[in-house]
Amino acid sequence: MTVPDAQSSGGVSFRLKIAGTVFRTLFMGLLLAIVVRVAWPQSETIWSAWETPGDLVRLVLGLAAGGWILVHLFIPPRDAAAYRTWVYLGLGLVPIAIIWVLLRW
Repeated sequence: MTVPDAQSSGGVSFRLKIAGTVFRTLFMGLLLAIVVRVAWPQSETIWSAWETPGDLVRLVLGLAAGGWILVHLFIPPRDAAAYRTWVYLGLGLVPIAIIWVLLRW
């Protein structure tokens, strides 16, 4: 008789859950920062976006993308495979996103 482990029984180990949540939150936060930076109007203030159609379109698309990211930030993964995927993606994408934010801001 074998003892079922956390992956086969559908449970998520505590360490995997913490690591996946941390990497997921970091990546989504950095992605949100990138979206805010890209969507910010090129003019001096946010109210001057009405003067340039390109700035207004970028601002509206940025608000939509930022809202989508914020909504999905509060929807947790459902299984161990999703947490494991976020750990793998986080190890690769979080450093790239940090570099991108630092270079672009």
